Amino acid sequence: MQLLLVEDDTMLAQALATGLTRAGYRVDHAADAPAARLALSDHAYVAVLLDLGLPGGSGLSVLKGVRDRYDTTPVIILTARDQLSDRIAGLDAGADDYLVKPFQPDELAARLRALLRRAQGRVSPVLEARSIRLDPATRRVTRDEVPVSLSLHEYRTLLALMERNGRVVTRPQLEEAVYGGESAIESNTVAVYVHQLRRKLGDDLITTVHGHGYRLGEARP
Repeated sequence: MQLLLVEDDTMLAQALATGLTRAGYRVDHAADAPAARLALSDHAYVAVLLDLGLPGGSGLSVLKGVRDRYDTTPVIILTARDQLSDRIAGLDAGADDYLVKPFQPDELAARLRALLRRAQGRVSPVLEARSIRLDPATRRVTRDEVPVSLSLHEYRTLLALMERNGRVVTRPQLEEAVYGGESAIESNTVAVYVHQLRRKLGDDLITTVHGHGYRLGEARP
């Protein structure tokens, strides 16, 4: 899952990016408004974390540009502006949530998980498929209530499949979910992780849809 972090404070941006990466996200960073606009025009993100006070323009102008083109990407405003009028302005401009600095990284992570659940139409934070349970908050995976140890790349592959449970996920989509924009990915990389997941979670959990990709669970009508 790829996020865009728009923040001009370099130290804060590095700290947030480190924490979010450990939580399983991939983070692109933009330090000013023009860079944010360019990133948003070139990439699709699952969410945007947006500071308001930016060089080269305001965060609200960036947000307005997103919503003016009917882009529904979830946006959380991160700002030191704590006046009620500022919060109202941000929400009215199209933000989905508003977090005032300083904040605890755990609160940001929880708000982000809740926002992504709503965007995906889910209520429960835990993903389930047959006897497999995946908790994105703790990155804990169990099979028949027994913990299963996964590597980071195995976890990201499983997460991408479980978020689209019953739908076909193409190899490029899985590569994007696991590696983002990294280059030099070997052609059989996804197949290797799928093989490892089958070995750990059951041979029949993931179905190969020849010519298309992979599907977890039963096909949706």
